Amino acid sequence: METAVVWFRDDLRITDNPTLADAVTAADEVVPLYVVDPRKRGETEYGTEKLGAHRARFRRESLLELRAGLQDRGGDLFVRRGRPETVLPEVAGRVDADAVYAQTKPATEELETEVGVRETLPDDVSFERRWTHTLYHVSDLPTSYERMQDTFTPWRKAVERECSVRDLVAPPDAVPTPDLPAGDVPTVSEYGLEAPTDDDRAVLRFEGGESAGKRRLEEYFWEEDRLREYKETRNGLLGAAYSSKFSPWLAAGCLSPRWIHEEVRRYEDERVSNEDTYWLVFELLWRDFFQFQFCKHGSRFFHPNGIRDVEKAWERDREAFDRWANGETGIPFVDANMRELNRTGYMSNRGRQNVASFLADALGIDWRWGAAYFEERLVDYDVASNWGNWAYQAGVGNDSRDNYFDVLSQAEYYDPDGEYVTTWLPELEGVPPEAVHRPWELSEGERAEYGVRPGVDYPEPIIDLEARYEDLQG
Repeated sequence: METAVVWFRDDLRITDNPTLADAVTAADEVVPLYVVDPRKRGETEYGTEKLGAHRARFRRESLLELRAGLQDRGGDLFVRRGRPETVLPEVAGRVDADAVYAQTKPATEELETEVGVRETLPDDVSFERRWTHTLYHVSDLPTSYERMQDTFTPWRKAVERECSVRDLVAPPDAVPTPDLPAGDVPTVSEYGLEAPTDDDRAVLRFEGGESAGKRRLEEYFWEEDRLREYKETRNGLLGAAYSSKFSPWLAAGCLSPRWIHEEVRRYEDERVSNEDTYWLVFELLWRDFFQFQFCKHGSRFFHPNGIRDVEKAWERDREAFDRWANGETGIPFVDANMRELNRTGYMSNRGRQNVASFLADALGIDWRWGAAYFEERLVDYDVASNWGNWAYQAGVGNDSRDNYFDVLSQAEYYDPDGEYVTTWLPELEGVPPEAVHRPWELSEGERAEYGVRPGVDYPEPIIDLEARYEDLQG
């Protein structure tokens, strides 16, 4: 009798999961296994934590949902604690496994762990890797990732011209598993964290799991008919409607990007096909691009100067960094976004670009500190997307231009009535929209009238931002 262990990683789903489906097809019994690796928590070299409360809760909910889905098919999810390099060989030996099936990802630590597992498995246990995290399969690229272009647009055009998205893999009807102790799914407190409290200002209560992800798509695509306006609304800042917000479920693998692509195509057939519907697929391609870039460049993405042949001297001002992280820079648009992140585990794409530019370009602080802080705080943290986008914004990634975001202009354009800023900075709610993004310019009379005292009710600016932008232009 053939037995296979299925090592779940960032593929916590049953729909379109080749790792699970192939194991069920090949074996008489399968052992769906999740390993709680102690190295996934703890302090990073940048002084931040690897895991925050919002992502820990989302992961727990996702694992509970996965377990329920497997139980519906006559199986179970077995949870063990320890290093996968130790746990996988132990489990494989206990069940006399013939193979271990596992998702593979390009992130450096994840690859090191994978190699460690392969090396410690008995010689008679095969290791079967499956690529499941992207829209396009790594084997289908027009050129191999070693030779892919480092600029997105030509790569995207080649992929769109020459590649096809693979068909979905059907979920198994039954998942026969042996009789083993199931093990407990870790709680948030097990990671040494306090369970997050929900904030009614949050764009969504991100609930982990495949069913919750599918419900979000059902709501956004079909019930509210939002996909037809995706591109024109995706730079919004408040509420659930302005963008798809699929990223947490994609990051944990609760949703397959191919399944989302299939739903987009169905929407185009049944509702409308326009630039907005294309743009969601375009964003999935951006996500793919960074995954494949990590295949190509690997650990270079963690270097101070990234993948670029540049030399930048980064500041390591911990006090300034802490003001940025805590939303106390005195620049309202930056502070509002950071406070939203800290309270909810989420921030809009527009916000992420602006706060990253402010840290790296305006303050000149090591961009890796910011990327690591996002790793801790984001509910939708994905190694390649996070570090690739931060390097890009810091001028050491996949962009040959040294650009920066003018945070003040961005704020006035994307939050013209100040509603976003005052939602997260209620101390400024008395300031009129035309002044709320620059409270330091208020006269003494206006400060008294609007009930705000920079330096008392709200911080003075950490820098003269307009002067800094003049320096950057010069």
